[in-house]
Amino acid sequence: MASFRFELQHTDPNTGARAGQWHTPHGIVDTPAFMPVGTLGTVKGLLPEQLKAAGAQMVLANTYHLALRPGADVVEELGGLHQFMNWSGPILTDSGGFQVFSLAKLSKLTDDQVVFRSHIDGSLLELSPEKAIRIQEQLGADCIMCLDECPPHDVGQDRLRAAVQRTTAWAARCRDAQKRGDQALFGIVQGGIDPHLREESAEGLLPLDFPGYAVGGLSVGEDPNDMYKTLDFTTPFLPVEKPRYLMGVGKPVDLLESIIRGIDLFDCVMPTRNGRNAMAFTSNGPVKIRNAKYQRDVTPLDPEGPSEVGRIYSKGYLRHLFVAKEMLGAILLSWHNIAFYENLVREMRQAIFENRSAEFRADQLARWGSDP
Repeated sequence: MASFRFELQHTDPNTGARAGQWHTPHGIVDTPAFMPVGTLGTVKGLLPEQLKAAGAQMVLANTYHLALRPGADVVEELGGLHQFMNWSGPILTDSGGFQVFSLAKLSKLTDDQVVFRSHIDGSLLELSPEKAIRIQEQLGADCIMCLDECPPHDVGQDRLRAAVQRTTAWAARCRDAQKRGDQALFGIVQGGIDPHLREESAEGLLPLDFPGYAVGGLSVGEDPNDMYKTLDFTTPFLPVEKPRYLMGVGKPVDLLESIIRGIDLFDCVMPTRNGRNAMAFTSNGPVKIRNAKYQRDVTPLDPEGPSEVGRIYSKGYLRHLFVAKEMLGAILLSWHNIAFYENLVREMRQAIFENRSAEFRADQLARWGSDP
């Protein structure tokens, strides 16, 4: 694991927000960092060059989906994910654990493994901790994740405790199954919004000495304030000297609130999914570009923002693209939204160095208004 190193450069003493650098075989990631989601080996609608221009340093791909198509063996034969998707920077692969939650109706879970019925053709995919690691080793990402159980937020205490115990047992099996030394394997802390279960989960994972730790099982339907409270009591259990990754989060406000609480890495489909659905994040709050009031609006989408799209294209033109069902609309707003997210964490990073992360958060929330 000599290629991996997390350097904690500064912590804002007023909040606990951290700025650091995550060294990987494919480059250094300045943290806090947002990873665009490229589930199937592509961030939908965007070229790698556009992602880099938007400020993306690291991207995410998904084990379950790539195992179904084109297959991990195909990706391996074609040079691994970096060559396959023409991305030279770091890549993280999820283990498929989130699909235990999102595809619950298509899966059967036991202590040994989870068996999925493919949402594509109905075929079966057996995913054990060992197989999840084998697939991720074939895919070749820099950071890989332990297989975990991500339960819904509203299950009972017994189910939550069982998920914690299964996740801990699977993490040990994942660590034992790992053969490649050039991939950083992260453990995943589960436990819902229960402080005792989060502590139990962390205490079970820390002896396994993973190079990084993720907080899973959030942003699955719970109230945002419950998520923030959960981070308040979970991040203190995680090693200071290792990167902390909050999985699948979230809105811009969620990023700021989580960074304040000591989180370093994020991923979410929201910037691109919302972009494909005609919603732009801007310096003054979200814009639903299909709204009729923008039909004759000649003003730029976000003249104060970080993206060329926001500074050049008028709201009227962008609205026209969506009304006419032109694919360029989805491309432009996805690109713009990624740039917005990347700029947000970059500016927050600078604020951390200057010990003003709380002020930066307050200023941003005031600008965005009631729907950030």
